[in-house]
Amino acid sequence: MNGAFHVPVYFDYIATFAWALSGAIVGLRKHFDIVGVFVLALLTSMGGSILRDGVFLQRPPPVLTDLFYLPLILAATLLAAIFRHRIANLRMIDTLVGTIDAIGTPAFAVVGLQLALGAGIPLPGVILVGAVSGVGGGVLRDVIVRDIPFILQPGQFFTPVVLLTCIAFLGLTLGLQVATVPAAWATITLFFIVRMLTIRYNWHTRPLMPD
Repeated sequence: MNGAFHVPVYFDYIATFAWALSGAIVGLRKHFDIVGVFVLALLTSMGGSILRDGVFLQRPPPVLTDLFYLPLILAATLLAAIFRHRIANLRMIDTLVGTIDAIGTPAFAVVGLQLALGAGIPLPGVILVGAVSGVGGGVLRDVIVRDIPFILQPGQFFTPVVLLTCIAFLGLTLGLQVATVPAAWATITLFFIVRMLTIRYNWHTRPLMPD
């Protein structure tokens, strides 16, 4: 691997803002007040890192150690609040949330992968940590609003794409010795394209036991 394994922190900032905006939009749809929208944005954006750091890596999550995260989450909340009427009238709100998630998910996954590698975790565990980093916030978001977590339901391909993203990043950096930053952007782009195609053509899974 070429040099120290490190992903610039702006990847985490991009992911945090994107997921916070996603959570805030869902909070608007659920008719939460401004406090509720902020709390949902906070849990959505920080849920993956809290699970990643608190459960797997046993270190303080970044929201407690970096002064930029809470302002980013607050900015996303205020942005959603300011444009709430436009957001409420959008016919393609689900597509908008899916598009935001398609940016935040792979960025979080990449950060989780590099932290797990830095902790010396074996590769299967690295993939697990990356996947949890990517989907943890969305799971907490669904639980808080009393929806069945999206990764447990039949629907458009998501978790398999997250796993593909994790494997692709590791293949680029560890296998092909691609520099970390280009590999991260390539991975995020791959996830975004596949996710948008999934939304566009409604590629989806089916229940194992149909009604």
